Amino acid sequence: MRLSAVHTYPVKGCHRLDHDEAAVEPWGLAGDRRWMIVDDRGVGVTQRETTALVRLRAHPYPGGVLLRADGRPDLAVVEPAGVGPVAVRTFANRTLTVDALPAGPAADDWLAALLGGPVRLVWLARPARHIEPGRQYDPGDRVSFADAYPLLLANTASLAAVGDWLVAAGEEPVPMTRFRPNLVVEGAPAWAEDDWAGRPLRVGGVRFRAAGPCARCVVTTTDQETGVRGREPLRTLARHRTVDRKLLFGLHLVAEEAGTVAVGDPVELGG
Repeated sequence: MRLSAVHTYPVKGCHRLDHDEAAVEPWGLAGDRRWMIVDDRGVGVTQRETTALVRLRAHPYPGGVLLRADGRPDLAVVEPAGVGPVAVRTFANRTLTVDALPAGPAADDWLAALLGGPVRLVWLARPARHIEPGRQYDPGDRVSFADAYPLLLANTASLAAVGDWLVAAGEEPVPMTRFRPNLVVEGAPAWAEDDWAGRPLRVGGVRFRAAGPCARCVVTTTDQETGVRGREPLRTLARHRTVDRKLLFGLHLVAEEAGTVAVGDPVELGG
């Protein structure tokens, strides 16, 4: 097995960045989902609420992030300092909040114009728990604004299997970008990752812990280049990959050490 792609999403819900390599931190890949757009309740705004987020290209730089979108002027946003934190939640139904720093009115206005409604941009200066503890393979007290676990891995052979099911149903295959992984692995059999939960996994020189399968949502039905939303692949996953009323694709990971991963790295089970 080898690592075939590396991706980050600097603002939660934004268009991906593709990397040849990335640093691994306790809360995920460096620069991944340290920024989040929130509504007036302090709840994260994602592609579940607005597909317009596919237009947002966010490029981190030392001390800030550059926001880009077709038809909009670029905006450089500095990591906020000297301002009081605000309590935010990644989902409305979560009871835990995490302190984040507001980016300021310039960023808020820029994003409001892009998304068509009032929003705020916040920065996670100190990654902290925003998910209730007690889950199996819990990542502890440090995680970015990711939905659940610090990283998500996907298997190219599993995507090919989904593509075969889609074609058999008269539908077009979907690209891996629909599933928004951080790490993509090739060379493993389809659905091999189903048996990795709880096991150590080494990517290059970095050790991870597989933390179980990922339940998928409506975001997978959104074309990540155009924002057009359809019914697939969720409908097909519902027929073939429903477990405990969850539609599964991909594998959550928790980093057990810092380091760097790069496209081409060997991927091995075991520590």
